[in-house]
Amino acid sequence: MKKKISVLLCVLTLALSFAGCGSQKETVEYEKEVLEQYAEGIISSFEAMDDTAFDQFINGSDLQVNLTMMQIGLPIEKDALVSMINAWKASIDECGAYKEHGEFEAEADKNGVTLSTEAKYEERNATIEIQFDENLNMESMDISAKYAIGEILQKAGLNTVLGMGTVFAVLIFLAFIISLMKYIPMLLGQTKKQEDAVKEVKRSNPVMDSAASDEIDDCELVAVITAAIAAQEGTSTDGFVVRSIKRRTSNKWI
Repeated sequence: MKKKISVLLCVLTLALSFAGCGSQKETVEYEKEVLEQYAEGIISSFEAMDDTAFDQFINGSDLQVNLTMMQIGLPIEKDALVSMINAWKASIDECGAYKEHGEFEAEADKNGVTLSTEAKYEERNATIEIQFDENLNMESMDISAKYAIGEILQKAGLNTVLGMGTVFAVLIFLAFIISLMKYIPMLLGQTKKQEDAVKEVKRSNPVMDSAASDEIDDCELVAVITAAIAAQEGTSTDGFVVRSIKRRTSNKWI
């Protein structure tokens, strides 16, 4: 019995030990000094480069840029280098010229390593973060400017004024459009009045329509009479000329 209990305890101990080992989070193995050299190299290179040099790397071929990085000794490919150049140029526009940076701090996980440091620029300080992937190749650079409380409040105030101004401008425009809608019934009323006026003129002058119809009837009557006379005389209608037509009071033709 004691033997069975000891075996059971051994099994539980092994199971717990394996579970503990499996729950531990794996991290990338790295040497901080080596990564710091890479970070110092890329920052020093960016500090010494001008726009022309940046454009050469941005517009250069992948093979040429990769070979150049290999010769310099920086583990970075062109796409990542272009991304880091854009981040560096954006930080110069936002914070001013770069001056210096402090010590690096490393943070590692299973996906890679991140080096961060506090940097000083002409206008404000910033935090520089350089990410390395699981193969310790440079992946990206992120530079976050640090604004004073006054600058943050000023930006927040400008954003608020801009947002509220846009809303009020749209509301004023909508109010103007709505104010113009009162003229639509007036325009429709004028159109209806014109149509009614035309109908009224037609109703008040029926003689015009009857005269036009009488003229058409007279022409038809002339043609019928001319054909009848020509048939009676046995001649054609070319020699007949109708001068006038008078209606007799009597219905007798003879």
